[in-house]
Amino acid sequence: MDDLVKQVVERTGISEEQARQAVQVVLGFVKDRLPGPIAAHVDQLVGGQGQSAGGAGGLDIGNLGNMLGGMFGGEHN
Repeated sequence: MDDLVKQVVERTGISEEQARQAVQVVLGFVKDRLPGPIAAHVDQLVGGQGQSAGGAGGLDIGNLGNMLGGMFGGEHN
């Protein structure tokens, strides 16, 4: 989750604490709308158990928003 918080700080200029709160709110929103088993994978991913940057078995956290964007009516990049 620290990588995601860091990206929010860099892209928005808000404090780390504000970014951490924002990430937690967004992740809660996403997890509430996903089936249980998938929501558990989100926890693993942001909890540091998954690997970032598309490593073996991992998922690129930086692209999480793009991957989920279509689910909430956003555009994919």
